[in-house]
Amino acid sequence: MAITYLDHNATTPVRPEAMEAVLDALREGGNPSSVHAAGRTARKRLEQARRDVAALISADAARLIFTSGGTEANALALLGSGRPRILYSAIEHDSVRAAHPQAEAVPVTPEGIIDLDALDSMLAADSRPAILSLMLANNETGILQPVAEARAIAHRHGALVHCDAIQAAGKLPVDVAALDVDLLSISAHKIGGPPGVGALYIRPDLELAAIQRGGGQERRLRGGTENLPGISGFGAAAQAAASEIGQMQALTGLRDALEEGVMAVTLQAVIVGRDMPRLPNTSCIALPGVKAENIVMALDLAGVAVSAGSACSSGKVTASHVLAAMGLPQEVAGGAIRVSFGWTSTAADGEAFLAAWSQTARRLRPMAVAS
Repeated sequence: MAITYLDHNATTPVRPEAMEAVLDALREGGNPSSVHAAGRTARKRLEQARRDVAALISADAARLIFTSGGTEANALALLGSGRPRILYSAIEHDSVRAAHPQAEAVPVTPEGIIDLDALDSMLAADSRPAILSLMLANNETGILQPVAEARAIAHRHGALVHCDAIQAAGKLPVDVAALDVDLLSISAHKIGGPPGVGALYIRPDLELAAIQRGGGQERRLRGGTENLPGISGFGAAAQAAASEIGQMQALTGLRDALEEGVMAVTLQAVIVGRDMPRLPNTSCIALPGVKAENIVMALDLAGVAVSAGSACSSGKVTASHVLAAMGLPQEVAGGAIRVSFGWTSTAADGEAFLAAWSQTARRLRPMAVAS
């Protein structure tokens, strides 16, 4: 059975350009820190990839540090900042929520965006140097966050701002200067690069402390020989993704058609964040009263791959902290799945999902399906 893959927010297939770049780097070999010819060739490849990745977020390549992925990039930003107080929105990814045991959650509104008044009050109540972590787009709902507004509030209180742009990069234009954030994280495997590599943008006048010490790699902020094949693939994927931003924006049509199809056949379905600015590729769909795990499994048996929330929970389907933070009742939150299109998606994928959804919803919740 052919698989209809609609879980691109978990990971998206590696682009041909990225795969070739990985293979080229493996064939050439060389350590970027070596001074001989092979090392200089490797260094040239590394720095070209840095420029390509930086261009995706309109950043100065000299301010980009390569890491082992988005989780490490987030940790370096938050822990390396040296700020004794860490705040994050209640809908942040687990890599941010778990970065420090005493980090404080800023509530979100029922619409799924950070509560700016609460942020202002929390920062005003404690004068210790702080850093706020706020994602640009939520990985489960696709809802876009008011990063610029939150940054203005945070900076007024002397706080730094870290933006997790891992889900947004490659799907929306991202410009670090326009966002005016202090730190920003991205990840390769979300844009068609290989897994196991990410990057952190650091504002020019900001100093961080390394959390992984070793040699002098990555401006002494990330010790260890660089993953040159992965970084090469990251650069190629970033270049391809930058050239296809318009095509990713066009996924809005596939997303909206899918949601209209769901609502046409499933009377009680809930589209989370439907009226909010969202990523063009992401739908969070709930079938109240039905466990998300059962929906995911039924769709999988029908040949359609989707997920229930974040994919970073060791393969377990757990209750969504994002939907709980939005105040959705458990009957709804417990039955929510995420459908996410990507660079390989076509209209046929949406049609395959709707055919499988109609059968699945009828079997799991007959009273919820239109006759």
